Amino acid sequence: MSELLDEMGYSLQANRKVTEGRQHPDRDAQFKHIAAQIAKFTSAGQPVISVDTKKKELVGDFINRGREWQPCKTPIPVHVHDFEDKSLGKAIPYGVYDLSANEGWVSIGIDHDTAQFAVASIHAWWCAMGKRRYACAHALLITADGGGSNGSRSRLWKLSLQHLVDRLQFPICVCHYPPGTSKWNRVEHRLFSQIAINWRAHPLVNVEVIVELIRNTHTDTGLYVRARLDKRHYPIGIKVSQPDFDAINIEPAMFHGDWNYTIKPSCRC
Repeated sequence: MSELLDEMGYSLQANRKVTEGRQHPDRDAQFKHIAAQIAKFTSAGQPVISVDTKKKELVGDFINRGREWQPCKTPIPVHVHDFEDKSLGKAIPYGVYDLSANEGWVSIGIDHDTAQFAVASIHAWWCAMGKRRYACAHALLITADGGGSNGSRSRLWKLSLQHLVDRLQFPICVCHYPPGTSKWNRVEHRLFSQIAINWRAHPLVNVEVIVELIRNTHTDTGLYVRARLDKRHYPIGIKVSQPDFDAINIEPAMFHGDWNYTIKPSCRC
């Protein structure tokens, strides 16, 4: 049968991710806006970061796809079924990628992927890496997906950013990618893809192993990554009241203010 299929021009092929679905009419314009903002901030020596949550990972002796060099006939034994071990739970890696420095920070959460966790991860990056490299920073640009814990419609994301802005005492500008374009977010292919390559075929037996594997991620182009376990709890279902939301000192951009906005320090009258 295989010989006949060969003669007919058939071959074994995998699926390819190419179909993106319906495109937003302002997709290209938003990409140009993001590129212009990145160029503006980097030329001024101001920090630009790309952020997102990597997919949740089961912690324990579970299969991790990929192949790695091992002595012949000595594969690492793992569980047959991927049923979550409740005592170990899941790891939630939230990544921050510094576009100018080619540096990454990953906070590994063990509770919930919430807006508060996302902003806490950004704050952790700033304290551990950002403020030393950008000692004279007077603004920060964040590029993020349109959904998830850092979604453009999330009230808690914006309120949490306001709290961070008030601590840093400089504005944070946010640009969200249009719907269906998350793969263009640079943290995906500059940081997360490299982490996946580095830990392929390594069972993520505990959170300490996950942290160490992420820390050991590097590339020939000089990618440097730091990681830290975040054991704090981030409750879900928090509602932001209208008065609290109205108190956010947010300035929507002229173009798509729902995707592009700046949060400034709170007014102190």
